[in-house]
Amino acid sequence: MATEVLLPKIGFSMNEGQVSEWLAADGQQVTAGQPLFTLEAEKSANEVESPASGTLRILQPAGETYTVGTVIGMIE
Repeated sequence: MATEVLLPKIGFSMNEGQVSEWLAADGQQVTAGQPLFTLEAEKSANEVESPASGTLRILQPAGETYTVGTVIGMIE
């Protein structure tokens, strides 16, 4: 069963954030807890960890801004 990788809400007033860099490549095997991407929002940058183990499928490119809750990848 696939797990959605969502753009998380990391601040009380956060409505959107930018995926500045994917730390794992499309098609790469990842493990739960492994850093997946860097999220920039409201003057801060945070590494976001994988919610599951499996093969990463990147659906949204780095360098773009997305609203909180957007599906940016899948782990199969």
